[in-house]
Amino acid sequence: MKTITAIESQKAQRGRVNVFLDGAFAFSISNPVAATMGLQEGQKLSSTEIERLKNAEQFHRSLNSALRFLSPRPRSEAEIKIRLRRHGYEINVIQKVIEKLKEQKLVDDNAFAQYWRENRENFKPRSRRLIEMELKQKGVNAETIAETTEMVEDDSAAYKAAQRKAIALAGLDYPSFRKRLGAFLRQRGFSYEVINTTIERVWQEQGNIQPDLQSCGTERGF
Repeated sequence: MKTITAIESQKAQRGRVNVFLDGAFAFSISNPVAATMGLQEGQKLSSTEIERLKNAEQFHRSLNSALRFLSPRPRSEAEIKIRLRRHGYEINVIQKVIEKLKEQKLVDDNAFAQYWRENRENFKPRSRRLIEMELKQKGVNAETIAETTEMVEDDSAAYKAAQRKAIALAGLDYPSFRKRLGAFLRQRGFSYEVINTTIERVWQEQGNIQPDLQSCGTERGF
């Protein structure tokens, strides 16, 4: 058994204290963990209790790191695990953090996938295939991806994306318009057929005359 001989607030880092055992510095710990564990001078700690304190501190720091990572936007479970591993936290601690976040409904891959799809549809429309690829890269399972993207329609997504891009292309002749809009839609993952149909639709809606496709060319390179 060891005795806590001093608990001193850190000057360099607020919200943390240094714990001294038998007159020597032993470890530092955050104020919330110290308060939760009821640390006080004169208290005797076994090696098991000391280890429990250190584990509680690891969990507290890991949880706070995850919460900071979640603050800008929702994240998938896999994203959080990767982030915490990079920060050096142990697997068992990370799993406890994930369980805690799930309890608080802060991590839910179904909700995350829905958020990701809606965000793409509203701000950066792209093909169903590309959204599926992005969700896979985020670690979302195949079943959730399939359910989430089932209603994504490439025709409407391409048209929505093209409408926005066409504003910046106003005044171009048809070959230039076709080339630049085609390249833009290709980057968004749309097929040649969808791109071709979308270009013609947007071009005509701008009040332009239907071009002679034979003279302009319809090759896939746009």
